[in-house]
Amino acid sequence: MPSIPANDLKTQGVSAIADALADAPEAMVSVRGKDRFVVMDIEHYHYLRECELAAALAESQADLAAGRFVKESVDAHLKRLAKIK
Repeated sequence: MPSIPANDLKTQGVSAIADALADAPEAMVSVRGKDRFVVMDIEHYHYLRECELAAALAESQADLAAGRFVKESVDAHLKRLAKIK
């Protein structure tokens, strides 16, 4: 994964990001030699969000299939939540 020094962002701006992303979907931004941030193309971000949502859906479906859920009224749910706190 390419790395963009923070100083390059100061001097080159968005073009430093565009250059780093020309050959990779993500790039690290380093501050004082340490990787601190990740930048990516918006399409890649949307793809990752879709993957995250698909994983959450699969986990929920597995919980339903395994019976790991509670069916209750709103009032009962709120009372149960109050006990958890």
